[in-house]
Formats: sequence, C-alpha cells, structure tokens
Amino acid sequence: MLICAGNNETFDFALPMGVGMIEMAMNLTRLCLFDKPEFLLFIGSAGSYGNHQLFDIVESKTASNIELAFLEKKAYTPLDNVVSTNTENKKEIIVNSSNYISTDFELSQGFLKLGVGIENMEFFAVLKIAQEFNIPAGGVFCITNFTNANAHADFLANHEKAKTLLHKHVTKRIKELTS
Repeated sequence: MLICAGNNETFDFALPMGVGMIEMAMNLTRLCLFDKPEFLLFIGSAGSYGNHQLFDIVESKTASNIELAFLEKKAYTPLDNVVSTNTENKKEIIVNSSNYISTDFELSQGFLKLGVGIENMEFFAVLKIAQEFNIPAGGVFCITNFTNANAHADFLANHEKAKTLLHKHVTKRIKELTS
C-alpha cells in the first residue's frame, strides 16, 4: 500500500494518512487494525541537512525522532529514537522526524554528525507503526528545501515540482516491479 501525508501533499496512487507524526500514527494504526496492508511505502517531501541537493530522490527504511534540543545537550529521551525496517543491514540515509521543521542550518548540521541526512515530519511514525504490525515498509522522498531560515519559502516554491518528480519516480518503479 502506498501512503502519503495529505493536505497539499497527495498523489493519485497513494492514500493520505495525515500530516505530522500524531495524525499519521492515529490514522495508520486505524488502517492496520481494520485492513492490515502487506507492505507500506510512504511518499513525501523532505528537507536536507546539507548532503542532498534540491529535487534529489531519496529512498530509506530507517527513521529517527531526534529533536534539536538533543543536539544542544538540552534534552534526552528514554525511548528508542531510531527505527528501521532495513533487513539487509545496508547503509542508508536516516530520515529524521519531528513535528517541527528545522530552520537553523548551523545547528541542524549536528544531524549529519549522527548519520541523519534528511527530515520529514511523518516517516518515524510510519516505520514505528509498521514495526508494531510487522509490515515491511519504506519511504521515497524528494528534497524541497534545506534546513535553513528559508526552509518554508523554499518548500512552498519547490513543492509542486517535487511532487511531479515523486510521481514520475514512483510510477516508474511500479512499472519496473510489475513487468
């Protein structure tokens, strides 16, 4: 099953599940309880911490939930804040999720030091729910912005093109898998 966030980030081949980790977790849990999918593929936009360029397509099966305060040593968590459905143990890009968008480029460079490359609001919730229900899952992302002071304006300016690129990429991958 292909899923996406919703609101202004929808695709004709994906079911909208909600924006942010809370909406995603609630709606995806409900779906899994009543009609458990065989697999989950999340499609969405992402911000780059610096190593990925605008409009890069990134695929991942690993997500983290690390807040900026953690990078400043002003917070900690007793929870496991990294989840992965990567069974091949190959190195891949970790996608960080928070209900906040990073806008301090210098501070967000700390994510790169932790091996985290991009951010998307929903992906951690997707993988956590997939793990709970033992569903293979992954994500496909298109970079719309860097995590800097212009993050929101750049997201808005680049979002439509990113959705077009994601649509083209996912459609091509589906054709490859079904031929």
